[in-house]
Amino acid sequence: MSDRERFDPQELAVVLSHYDLGVIESANEFPRGSRRAPKLLLTTPGGKYLLKRRAIGRDDPFKVAFAHALVSHLRRRKFPVPALINTRDIENSILSLNGRVYEVFEFVEGDRYDDSLEQTTHAGYVLARYHEAVADFRSEWTPPPGSYHDAPMVRQGLNAIPTVAGGHDSVVGHEAELLHLTQELYEIYDASAARVNALGFAAWPTTIIHGDWHPGNLLFRGQRVCAVLDFDAARWQPSVIDAAYGMLQFSILRSQEDPEHWPDYADEGRTRRFWTGLSAHMQLPAPQREAIPDLMLEALVGEAALPIAVTGAFGRLPGFGVLRMVRRKAQWLLNNRERLCQWLLE
Repeated sequence: MSDRERFDPQELAVVLSHYDLGVIESANEFPRGSRRAPKLLLTTPGGKYLLKRRAIGRDDPFKVAFAHALVSHLRRRKFPVPALINTRDIENSILSLNGRVYEVFEFVEGDRYDDSLEQTTHAGYVLARYHEAVADFRSEWTPPPGSYHDAPMVRQGLNAIPTVAGGHDSVVGHEAELLHLTQELYEIYDASAARVNALGFAAWPTTIIHGDWHPGNLLFRGQRVCAVLDFDAARWQPSVIDAAYGMLQFSILRSQEDPEHWPDYADEGRTRRFWTGLSAHMQLPAPQREAIPDLMLEALVGEAALPIAVTGAFGRLPGFGVLRMVRRKAQWLLNNRERLCQWLLE
């Protein structure tokens, strides 16, 4: 039985009454993204639309308003993002009803990432285009602060994991290993953050980063990105934060097996191709390029630590197994850090 949240029929009728979408020929669940944010694919004679109810905790009206202002700006810059649909009565892209927040986007037909080098290169290129497009973005709304770099929340999460994840069935008999594991990841994260700070991070210029540049937030047609999704993590940070996160996400080798069987090493072919697409249109100073392997390490640890600290799991995967996989991948990055720096500085 699915644990995804769904729209109540009465709720749906009231929400749709605020939009002028035409006759709804079909309304089908769209089970992607957060299970706490229900989505419906609406088909009408005029086209297809995606209705979304924001998950609790991601529905702050000011943060949503900032994300919508950013999407509207990107549309004006001809950047590939889905159009927001305004309500009929007050022509607002945000609909607030009974304490919940709703939004409707045009539905963009596209394919998921296929792991190819061609799509990887274009993903890097489109990230560079994004940063060109946001260079003149201004908004009355203030984006949230922080990132995965040198974040107190990551350290707090790592300290909390032995208590939260320690009760999971997969950890029984391995409590001492879990404690050692989180301490090791803490030290790796801390050392990486210190090296990045020593390169001058605090003085690097900031911009509005996407904040979540990974394959699941991109749609493709053929070998090209046709739509970029999910701007909820957008914030003021140096652009290298996006660059390093993208390189990490497009280099991770996954499989359908248990995470403990995922390969330690990164896909260097995809890493280099992402960098080729990015660096051809986004020039980063040498200290920022040198920082990328350490930022990748920080992102790797932070990405796992925060959800596991809250739930003891990473999505549907046991947190203990994911942390052991993260340690192996982090060790590979550490062992190859100098070599990665060399080609990034070429």
